[in-house]
Amino acid sequence: MENKSEFVPSFRLLSNPDGTSKFEKGKIPTLKSMNTTTFWISTMTEEWEKNVHPAPRRQYVVTLKGKILFKVSDGSTFLIEPGIILVAGDTNGVGHSWEIMKGDQWERLYIPIAEGEDDFFIPDSE
Repeated sequence: MENKSEFVPSFRLLSNPDGTSKFEKGKIPTLKSMNTTTFWISTMTEEWEKNVHPAPRRQYVVTLKGKILFKVSDGSTFLIEPGIILVAGDTNGVGHSWEIMKGDQWERLYIPIAEGEDDFFIPDSE
C-alpha cells in the first residue's frame, strides 16, 4: 500500500502553567530526521499508568495495536489508534489519563525526544 501523504496525523499533550494539561491536534512531517535517543516496545501497563500522570519524558508514542482514549484536565478527550502519533509533552503538573477502548491490550513504541530538540509537531491551526 503506497502512502503519498507528507504528514502523519498527531496529537500533542502539553502542560499548562497552572499545572493542568491540554492537547493539540496536528500533524508530523514524514521523511524527517528526528532527534531521538532510543526506543522500546511495550505491551504492559505499569501501576502508575493506571491513574492520572504526567509523561515521564518528552516522547513520541506510536500505537501498533489498540484504540486508546486520552483525557486531559478539563475533561476533553481524543482517540489514539494505529496511524496517529502521540507527542507526550505534559511532563509537569497533573498530566493525563487514558483507557483502552477496544480490546484489552495496547501495543506501542516509546521513542524519547532528545533533550532540547524539536518535536516537529505542527498544530492544525497553522
